[in-house]
Amino acid sequence: MNRIRMTLLAAACCLLITGSVTAQLGSMNPFSKPNITEIFKPVVGGGAVYEMQHTDKSDAPTQMEMSVVGKEMFEGQQGWWMEMGHTDRKTKEMQYMKMLVTSDFQPKKIVFQQPGKGAMEMAFPADAKDKNQMKDELEKWHKVGMEPISVPAGTFLCQHWKKDSGVGDVWASDKITPMGMVKSVQEHETMVLVKVISGATDHITGPVTKFDPQMMRQQAMEKRQQQKKDQ
Repeated sequence: MNRIRMTLLAAACCLLITGSVTAQLGSMNPFSKPNITEIFKPVVGGGAVYEMQHTDKSDAPTQMEMSVVGKEMFEGQQGWWMEMGHTDRKTKEMQYMKMLVTSDFQPKKIVFQQPGKGAMEMAFPADAKDKNQMKDELEKWHKVGMEPISVPAGTFLCQHWKKDSGVGDVWASDKITPMGMVKSVQEHETMVLVKVISGATDHITGPVTKFDPQMMRQQAMEKRQQQKKDQ
């Protein structure tokens, strides 16, 4: 359960760092300061592959995929299914999950699949505190200007966004979907675009069951009891 929770949190943090949300939000108030949410450019079937490297280079680089594999209306709002794949450092295999994100940048559903197991769907609860924290985080960025950035996937003319305090730089191009991101430099990690994806399809296939926390607790209890018997 802890591993699942950490996976979900990592995905949510990834979305938060890059500040992705539909450009509709940026057009709601023409007098508000530019918002990093402008970099969100969802195109179903499009995506990108990134190489992630810890700043201290203590671990080998890993890869992360981000793509849009579908869209769905949720309570009257347009939502996009954003799939993320990340290389497991132990197994070296790509593990996938996807989130339904609506036009107000609120994750509504998460579908995850552990190796060798079926897919499970759970709601993504967000209280007022979480929403305010996300809003505050998104407003901590400002535009620096346009710059050409060269990465393994090529050279792109990018809008440079910089965090108001601390370490944080994002270079984004409207030619990249879904996040627009070409390069990101954070305090502990750097991400660079290595490949552009076209024709992206859903890696999570087969039946999807609703997440049952009671069943999960029961399975964990049975596993602990079995471990005690085996000792």
